[in-house]
Amino acid sequence: MKQSTNRKDIWTLITIGIIILYAFVLIFPLFSLLKESFEKDGQFSLAYFVQFFEKKYYYSALFNSLKVTLAVTLASLVIAVPLAYVMTTIKIKGKLYLQILILVSSMAPPFIGAYSWILLLGRNGIVTNFMRDTFHFGTPDIYGFTGILVVLTLQLVPLIYMFLMGAFKNIDNSLIEAAESMGLSRFRTIVKVIMPLIIPTILAGSLLVFMRALADFGTPMLIGEGYKTLPVLIFNEFTSEMGGDAGFAAAISVIVVVVALTIFLLQNYVTNKKSFSMSALNPIKEKKEKRLKNVIAYIFVYGYITLAILPMLYVVYTAFLKTSGRIFVKGYSLESFQMAFERSGDTIWHTFMLGLISLGIIVAVAILIAYVTVRRRSIMTSGLDILSMIPYIVPGSVLGVSLLLGFNSEPLALSGTATIIIIAFVIRRLPYTIRSSAAIIHQINPSIEEASASLGASTFRTFYKITLPMMMPGVISGAILSWVTIISELSTSILLYTVKTKTMSIGIYTEVVRGNYGVAAALATILIAITVISLLIFFKLTGKKEVAL
Repeated sequence: MKQSTNRKDIWTLITIGIIILYAFVLIFPLFSLLKESFEKDGQFSLAYFVQFFEKKYYYSALFNSLKVTLAVTLASLVIAVPLAYVMTTIKIKGKLYLQILILVSSMAPPFIGAYSWILLLGRNGIVTNFMRDTFHFGTPDIYGFTGILVVLTLQLVPLIYMFLMGAFKNIDNSLIEAAESMGLSRFRTIVKVIMPLIIPTILAGSLLVFMRALADFGTPMLIGEGYKTLPVLIFNEFTSEMGGDAGFAAAISVIVVVVALTIFLLQNYVTNKKSFSMSALNPIKEKKEKRLKNVIAYIFVYGYITLAILPMLYVVYTAFLKTSGRIFVKGYSLESFQMAFERSGDTIWHTFMLGLISLGIIVAVAILIAYVTVRRRSIMTSGLDILSMIPYIVPGSVLGVSLLLGFNSEPLALSGTATIIIIAFVIRRLPYTIRSSAAIIHQINPSIEEASASLGASTFRTFYKITLPMMMPGVISGAILSWVTIISELSTSILLYTVKTKTMSIGIYTEVVRGNYGVAAALATILIAITVISLLIFFKLTGKKEVAL
């Protein structure tokens, strides 16, 4: 009886400790943000919100953000749904490698895609010059809304695609065969049978795309050319050379959170109404289509992957070109890499140092959170589960402003330190490892732990010796995904960094802004290489060739 009480107490203490940690590094900064937004000259005021909605310059950024996020979400759906369906039902040569390329294209930072398309289709881009000089034909303008839409759509399609691949595998083929036997055409079968089954998955993937598009800072900043979105507006107002207004930036941040929270709750409500479980006793099998349909399928799949991976390949290519000042010239050279290491070598070291420290904390905390939320269900663990979901809703720029407002004075003066960067990395990327760790705990039979306890093992000995080793595949999967997103983080770190904490993503961004495309391409190539190597390690350790979401 005493052992049972101790077991309960120790996991309760762990849960309380983690909640206190979240309260300190997440809730307190967000409360500071809220307080700052409603306070002016030391008194409660709505002046900042009135200022936002009074001037078109400001509130147009809200409409721009909604326009971008909705357009990107719809465009991603239009591509991802047929892509997942084709990859599930039709035999496509090289499918294994195509899956990996789709995944790799989603892991590179979006702002690298923006930079790549500027090199390709910008005013002095290689494709622009070729079309103008050869055919006297102008290319579409890649800047503004169009450019943001293209870059983010190509970047975010894989998120919905990965959700849908799991959903299609859970559809019982007997349902499709029954529909076709009743005379339904392939198209009507998709609309009447398959689409209703995958609606919850579509909503989940769409939410993730919406949140990522809403939070993105680098893409509209690089390719937007005056097409301001809310993250860009927050950054400009907070860091303005004319004297940033923290209160106004905080008010805009609150508006962003309200928009994100509204969409999140709406999606949750609809998903709960539509949710159900599927079990495929007779899963969908690939088959070779007739000639025309097969050709169309190949053109669609390979066409999308070419567009998605082309910008990344072109960046790598330009990294090996000779440069003269800020422009590329004929010939190949390693000068850009040499200059990158000379001028930005510290950014590579900072990326690994800050990233690995953050990753160590993420793994330790995620293991505990996953265990208590799955195995020790209570009001407190349910609250902890909700807290761990907040980073999905809060965009990176908002979190950056929150941390600076919360930790800008003694005794909590952390601004400008490595600690505040690590806190930001941990908060934003912890959910990836929590999710994958929790998923694998659900697969571990509780009777195994009960057997260990019945043999006299303490709760921690059982956890350490039995449960933790069985959790490791899920932990490793989440940790590698957390790592890949940490090293490409920009929207939060751009507000928090100093010279001593400048990472590769910030280095790439600043070099692009300065027009040093060779150095930017070299740093981007190194970052892409690290990303690909990390994913290969993920595949090797897990035995998978795709990432399940």
